[in-house]
Amino acid sequence: MTQSTRETERKYEVPASGGIPRLPALTGAGTGWSLVDGGAHDLDAVYYDTPDLRLLGARATLRRRTGGPDAGWHLKLPLDDDTREEIRAPLGTNDHGNPDDVPDSLRDLVLSRTRGVRLEPVVRLRTERTVRELVDADGALLAELTLDRVRADSLRGDRGHADWTELEVEAVAEDTARTVLGRVEKALRKEGFTRSAAPSKAARALTETAPGTVAAPRTPAGTAPRTAGEHVLAYLAEQARAVVDLDPAVRRGLPDSVHGMRVACRRLRSCLRSYRPLLDAEVTEPVRAELKWLGGELGAERDHEVLLLRLRGGVDALPGELVLGPVSARLQAWDAARAAEARDRTLAALSSPRYVALLEALDRLTGHPPLRPKAARKAAKVLPAALVKEHDRLARRVERALRTPPGPERDAALHQARKAAKRVRYAAEAARPALGGPAKRLGRRGKAVQTALGDHHDSVVAREALRRQAVAAHRAGEPGFTWGLLYGREQAGAADRERELPGLCRAATRGGLREALRS
Repeated sequence: MTQSTRETERKYEVPASGGIPRLPALTGAGTGWSLVDGGAHDLDAVYYDTPDLRLLGARATLRRRTGGPDAGWHLKLPLDDDTREEIRAPLGTNDHGNPDDVPDSLRDLVLSRTRGVRLEPVVRLRTERTVRELVDADGALLAELTLDRVRADSLRGDRGHADWTELEVEAVAEDTARTVLGRVEKALRKEGFTRSAAPSKAARALTETAPGTVAAPRTPAGTAPRTAGEHVLAYLAEQARAVVDLDPAVRRGLPDSVHGMRVACRRLRSCLRSYRPLLDAEVTEPVRAELKWLGGELGAERDHEVLLLRLRGGVDALPGELVLGPVSARLQAWDAARAAEARDRTLAALSSPRYVALLEALDRLTGHPPLRPKAARKAAKVLPAALVKEHDRLARRVERALRTPPGPERDAALHQARKAAKRVRYAAEAARPALGGPAKRLGRRGKAVQTALGDHHDSVVAREALRRQAVAAHRAGEPGFTWGLLYGREQAGAADRERELPGLCRAATRGGLREALRS
């Protein structure tokens, strides 16, 4: 069993004083703020990583710690510069019977970063910790300040050692974290404290026990993209990181995580298709096929989530006298069967060698991109052509769908137009840093069409699900009135949406924007 918390903290170098380092007084940090004794602890932590330090390279850490109030296994994943998610598991044996082995639950959560490479002890940190609690005038806890005297011993071949003292400041409440940390930092600077350059104790320990052997954490490129290829690659790298970063949340079933990973897959596929002239298709097309596979596996769970919310919302909106028979019970039973099956499908995909191979392929694609000569040209000269092409495809599909008589064929045509709207939106996202306003407006219009057509498609799916529920209720001798009523409401809503589509789609495919992209 794991549990998760968020921590927002900053680390500081302790100024040399020629004596024993002391915690700062923080005079003037805040009106009525004061420090109270929080005790002292001796901590002993062994950090685990792959032989080539893949977790460190992704700014993640995994440790087994004893001592202090939170002994156990701790996995820390980056969220932003100051905030990390900490996932904890208790000490004890894992499924293999060895108490020093990484728990399988945490091993799975780092798979997107380790790619299945074995985890091993890499460094041991023994820390003498002195704690002070920062409280306000009412005694409410604002932050913890910990003065840590650290002894680091490398467990790798170099067997180096290092010692240092640092100060950690961890805010207690998320909503006030930035304010509290900002005021504390201002006071610390006056007393000679400076921000630490190391992202974590483990990173500092590995660097100082074996100088020159530790790669810096992977971060986005510091220089702004200039060529067309650089802009596209920056977008691809951002979406590939999203897949990796969302993996632990998807495995734990956190809200919107499956949706987020599926959208990242779609963005990658769309970008690779829209900007084919810049990339070697022999390399990118197999990656697109695998992204389609992963999106499909995730789609079972996400589509069920969306459909369930729609059906439940429809039932909840009805007056009680119109809900006849065991409608909620039938919906609950249907959900239990479908949700479990979809969840198993998601987890099976993320545990497969095929998924790991896809992550490696994305690494190769972004790390060693198969660029074609056109990618070296200026973005403003190349990217608009791709956007105009997607713009024109959307216009053709919308026109075709609106000419098709209402019915299943029109539903299918509108769904194809929806896919084209997504490609417009994602191609515009990739080009926006280079093209500015025209790309932003095109992306906004594409999103509007996508949203409208998405609602229409969800209605098509919901009507089929309601029809099946009505059939099952009839066979069980239950009233089918409520299911039929919901079907009729969905049908009427879809008709209203179709009447709105011509104006919306004409606005999205207006020629003036197309000309602006060409200019």
